[in-house]
Amino acid sequence: MSDTPDTEQVVARLRPHGRALFWPSVALMALAGTVGYFEGSFSEPWQNIALLAGAALLIVLLCLLPLVAWLGKRYVITTRRIILRTGFFVRIRQELLHSRGYDVTVRQNGLQSIFQSGNILINTGLDHPVVLRDVPGADLVQAALHDLMEKSLNPIAARRQAEASRTGRSPANSDETTAWGQR
Repeated sequence: MSDTPDTEQVVARLRPHGRALFWPSVALMALAGTVGYFEGSFSEPWQNIALLAGAALLIVLLCLLPLVAWLGKRYVITTRRIILRTGFFVRIRQELLHSRGYDVTVRQNGLQSIFQSGNILINTGLDHPVVLRDVPGADLVQAALHDLMEKSLNPIAARRQAEASRTGRSPANSDETTAWGQR
């Protein structure tokens, strides 16, 4: 299989930083320890069943739901576009083409700068910027997005220059404005 410039290749697959699963993991260990310590120590059987039911409910709320929410966010960067997928039961997919051009900004709070992650804001000129939340290696992702955008814009400029050289007009002198059907 040959690699032509027109084939789209995946550059990176990203999720939010795994630090988001720290507290759910701590809660799971604490709940397991608590249930292991208190299981069977109550005199009434319904109390032991209530302990297990409460622990199961807390595991779902404190551990399973944050894990599912974390797994439901994915960012895919290809050579042509950025694909954002969010949601678990209701999927939302958003795509941004590199060739359209955009502005990339990285915002980091104190904890994110320690872990070298950050929020990447992609301003496409629309109402609200697209945000890749808590991406690991945020500075590297920003540099990669700048490179991909520059590479996707250069073929357009090269094609226009090649067309201008074939027609004998320079791109600076070409009049591409059409007013009322006249050229």
